[in-house]
Amino acid sequence: MESAVLLIVPLIVGYLLDLLLGDPDNWPHPVRVFGNLIAKGEQFLNKNNSRFLKGMLLAVGLTVCSFFFFFYLNYLLLAINKWIYIFINSIFVWYGLANKALITEGQNVFQVLEKQGLGAGRKQLSRIVGRDTSQLTEQQIRIAVLETMSENLSDGVVAPLFYYAIAGVPGMMAYKMINTMDSMLGYRSDRYEWFGKFAARLDDVANFIPSRFTALLMILVTRSKRGLQFVFKYGNKHKSPNAGYPESALAGILNCRFGGPNVYHGKVVQKPFIGESDRPISANEIISVSGINHKVCFATVLLIAVAEIMIR
Repeated sequence: MESAVLLIVPLIVGYLLDLLLGDPDNWPHPVRVFGNLIAKGEQFLNKNNSRFLKGMLLAVGLTVCSFFFFFYLNYLLLAINKWIYIFINSIFVWYGLANKALITEGQNVFQVLEKQGLGAGRKQLSRIVGRDTSQLTEQQIRIAVLETMSENLSDGVVAPLFYYAIAGVPGMMAYKMINTMDSMLGYRSDRYEWFGKFAARLDDVANFIPSRFTALLMILVTRSKRGLQFVFKYGNKHKSPNAGYPESALAGILNCRFGGPNVYHGKVVQKPFIGESDRPISANEIISVSGINHKVCFATVLLIAVAEIMIR
């Protein structure tokens, strides 16, 4: 039972810290350390020949090192004092979750668009998406926010919790390293096409189960039959092997349409449409979508806690 406490208490405390504080700007964060390590590795290795092999070695090396760093850190903390172990692990669960920050960023785009106009809305959106926002309409901005919130509900919330359930903080931080590498290196550009390919595929594998589990939870917390229908109809239509599932679920829940052409790094990318109704997205729909994110996050935490108690 003590082992269950060592996993459940940091999980709940970390969840509450994220719920209350989110991700304050300019606070220290392990993902920033991960980003610096990835950037230095990329600068050193991404040149000359064998770029795929070098990228693979970097991805595997950083993932393994991040796991074992936190594994041995926990080993030392537990040897010192279990309450110190619980305190430090609670902080890292908080760092590993991005639910409050994701919701706040999405709401900020809607609010800025509503109060300050199209130009300000485009600029605010560029903080959270990789696409070119300079020519987007109000409808396209709102669609982009909802797509991002559904996809990152998996990447930034359910997936970290999933790996925490499997391997504690070391598993959660190893996943965050993988996801950070994908966000930095996983581009189809001359610079990253080969060097970042393995990192992108590793992220696809890591998110295979969490993305589908996220879609299921979205459907369950909203009891949306159409959401379930859309997952089966559109889930595998997305270019990404994973992003289409939570996006399809949300498109079904809201009865709207995602996808279509977008510009990334100067190139037009044709994304398949997800959904049928190209209806206008209203400004207040961000509230219901935020509620879905909160419910899914809470449900995931609850399921992990209950499962841990039953297993132990």
